Amino acid sequence: MPDLLNNYFPILVLLAVALVVGTAIMVIARTITRFVVRPDAHARKTSVYESGVNPHGDARLRFSVKFYLVAMIFIIFDIEVVFFYPWAVVFRDMVRESAFILWEMLGFVGLLAVGYVYVWRKGGLDWN
Repeated sequence: MPDLLNNYFPILVLLAVALVVGTAIMVIARTITRFVVRPDAHARKTSVYESGVNPHGDARLRFSVKFYLVAMIFIIFDIEVVFFYPWAVVFRDMVRESAFILWEMLGFVGLLAVGYVYVWRKGGLDWN
């Protein structure tokens, strides 16, 4: 039993320190705000303010669905390109053993090209 306590003692100390620090921060913050915050501060804190310019118009503008579609398509194709890096790192060593890695990546690029052409033909990349 003492061995078990020795193993978990650092974790117990960490939990105790975390609880003490968290409680102290909340108590100090509540104590300070009673003396510092003025009654009219709430109106100023909740007012909209962006980059030093007072806002005009509605903040809830409607965006076209095309915007989101183009963004998702960009992210998908961008993530697919990440798969080229590990392939390029091992390509020279692997192609000496077998040309399978070359044909596999050509298939992957072909699949990406088919997907890109499909999205292009469907008008997914048009902003109008």
